[in-house]
Amino acid sequence: MSFHTIGFIGLGLIGGSIAKKMKSNQPDIKIYATAHHKETIQEAYRDGLIENNTLLPLSAFHNCDYIFLCAPVQKNLEYLRELKEIIREDCMITDVGSTKTEIHEEVIRLHMEANFIGGHPMAGSEKTGILSAVPTLLENAYYIITPTAVTPQDKINEFRDFVLSLGALPLILDYKTHDYSTAAISHLPHMIAYTLVNLVKQSDDDQETMKTIAAGGFKDITRIASSSPVMWQNICASNREPILTLMDKYISLLKKLRGYIDASDEQALMDFFQQAKDYRESMTLPSVKSPTVCYECYVDLADETGGIAAITGLLAKAQISIKNISIVNNREFDEGVLQLVFPDKQALTRGQRLLKNEGYTLHHR
Repeated sequence: MSFHTIGFIGLGLIGGSIAKKMKSNQPDIKIYATAHHKETIQEAYRDGLIENNTLLPLSAFHNCDYIFLCAPVQKNLEYLRELKEIIREDCMITDVGSTKTEIHEEVIRLHMEANFIGGHPMAGSEKTGILSAVPTLLENAYYIITPTAVTPQDKINEFRDFVLSLGALPLILDYKTHDYSTAAISHLPHMIAYTLVNLVKQSDDDQETMKTIAAGGFKDITRIASSSPVMWQNICASNREPILTLMDKYISLLKKLRGYIDASDEQALMDFFQQAKDYRESMTLPSVKSPTVCYECYVDLADETGGIAAITGLLAKAQISIKNISIVNNREFDEGVLQLVFPDKQALTRGQRLLKNEGYTLHHR
C-alpha cells in the first residue's frame, strides 16, 4: 500500500478490526484515532494499535493519507463536513457504513467526490466495541466498494488491493444498487428479527414458557436482534425507502403464505417451501485464494460424553494438526456439529479421510 498514515474516526468492532489487520500486515504504519469514549482510545493505545493516547480533534487528521469514518451514518455526515477544510488535497476518505446513498449525496453536495470512496465490509457480530475487534473479522467476507463518478481509477485499484490485504472479497457496486441489495439481505432480516423477538415477548405467558423453550431455530434467526439499537435506528433513517419497499414485498409474501395455510393448500405450501429451499441451497459461502482461506469441515457430533475428545484424539494420534475447533448449533445441519479448521489443504484432506474411515459423517458448507 502507498499510504502510511491512517486516521480512524470511530474505533469499534469494524474500525478496530480493520486497524488491527492493517497493523498486523504493516507494523510500521502510523494509525491515529478518535472515538466517542476516551476509554476506547486508551485501550487501543495500550494495545499498541494507535499512536495517540487521548481523544483527538479532527484537525489532528490533516496529514493522513486515508481517513476511515467508522461512526454511525449520521455522525459520519457531520465529520465529513468538518474534514472538507482539513484534509490534504490527495487524502482519501472512506467509510464503513451499511448504507451509502446518504453519504454519497453529501459528498456530491460538498464537491468531495475526488476524495471519497465508499466502503461496506459485510462482516460483524452482535458484539460491539474495540474489545470485540479481531484482525480476522473480515476474512472471506465481502467488502463492497462504492466509488464516486470521479474517484480516480488508480485510487479504486489501490483500495481494492487494500481490501484484498484484509483477506476480504472486494465487490465494486453503484451506491444505489448497494443500498437496495443490502436492504434485502441485511436490513430487512434485522427488522424481522427484532419484530419476531418482540412478538414472542408480547405473546409469552406469565411463566415465560416461550422464552424457556426457545432453542435452535428461534435463536438462529433472532441472534442479530442483539445488535446495537442505535446503529439500526440510524440505518432505518438513512436507508428508509429501500427498507420500506422491501418490507412491503415481504408482507405481501407473508400474506400469500398465510392464504395457503388458511386454505390448506398443500401443493402451494410445498412449492413455496421447496422454491425457498432450492434457492437457499444454491447460495455458497465466499472464498478467496489467499493465505486466509479457511480449510474446514463439519463432523456430526454424537451427544455423548467424550465425543469431542474421541475426534481430536484420532487426529492427534495421526499427527494431523487443527487450527481451531467449535460446536455449531445451526439448523442448517440436522444436529449440532463439530467445526474443525485445519492449517492447510493437505491436513484437511488427511483429516477428512481419517474421519470417514472411522465412520464419522462429514458435511461441507
